[in-house]
Amino acid sequence: MRKRKFFGGLAVAAVAALTLAGCAGGGTPATTDGATTGTEAGGETFKVGISQFVQHGALDAATAGFQQALADAGLNVEYDLQNANAEQGTTVTIAQAFAADSSIDLVLAVATPSAQAAATAITDRPVLFTAVTDPVSAALVDSNEAPGGNVTGTTDMNPVADQIALIKEVNPEAATVGVIYASGEVNSQIQVDIAQAAATENGMTLKTATVSTTNDIPTALESLGDIDAIYVPTDNLVVAGIDSVMQYSDTNKVPVFSGDTAPVEEAGAIATYGLDYEKLGYQTGEMAVKILKGEAEPATMAVEAQTDFDLVINKTAAAAIGLEIPQALLDRAAKVIE
Repeated sequence: MRKRKFFGGLAVAAVAALTLAGCAGGGTPATTDGATTGTEAGGETFKVGISQFVQHGALDAATAGFQQALADAGLNVEYDLQNANAEQGTTVTIAQAFAADSSIDLVLAVATPSAQAAATAITDRPVLFTAVTDPVSAALVDSNEAPGGNVTGTTDMNPVADQIALIKEVNPEAATVGVIYASGEVNSQIQVDIAQAAATENGMTLKTATVSTTNDIPTALESLGDIDAIYVPTDNLVVAGIDSVMQYSDTNKVPVFSGDTAPVEEAGAIATYGLDYEKLGYQTGEMAVKILKGEAEPATMAVEAQTDFDLVINKTAAAAIGLEIPQALLDRAAKVIE
């Protein structure tokens, strides 16, 4: 494997060699080693490390989209794919192992905790992130327009205000919205702050509860008391435990609105204006292709975002809890699940 040199002015960090099997105290990362993609026979082979915070539909789609972009570009790529199983400590272990592996050309970090760990540990090679809501607040970049270091990527900031307003469109009588989110995720707090302002603007009250693990979800939901709807932001812990949210929804006949399309399409949430995580990952992959080909550097590659959000409605899920979706909304939807 011929190595491409990046960031010649940066010293390689001295990191002790770590093995994931021996050091992943908080969880056991799933590993896919040696997988390749690309069609250029005999061409240069790159090695890409992927650190994904947790396994759920949105993040899985982002990772798949990223890999597809590199394959479509015809690159020969060997992947080291690691999953932190939602354990903050494991994200650090993975990042340190990637930093110690001099054969890795580029790292993809999927979700904010993994991105923060990678950005801290890896300073001598490009780090791309995806599914990060606010890269500046997460201290990943100097600014979205000019990242300024070896880290850049794509943001999954979604139209939270529009999603909260959608609750009122579906049910004009809705007065109280419940939100649960992970206390340790910067991206979730940002979304909750936006949701709070949007709820007030739409004449609703927002009740919140935090969780530290997916096991906390049922108790957190019960603590909210009487609510007319549940809003699930793009919070990795809560989305990973979406089945618990939907069980509460079914039992109490409370509609769930989500920050991305996967819970609507796959789990039974009612509706969202959501982004496509596979497309977002693909967009990140296109950035990686430019870096690996030597056509661009992260320091001057602006953070990218999606601008088109589809209205997706699960009419079947709404009917199951006795909720009728207004025809005007159904007519506007990009996708209706019947």
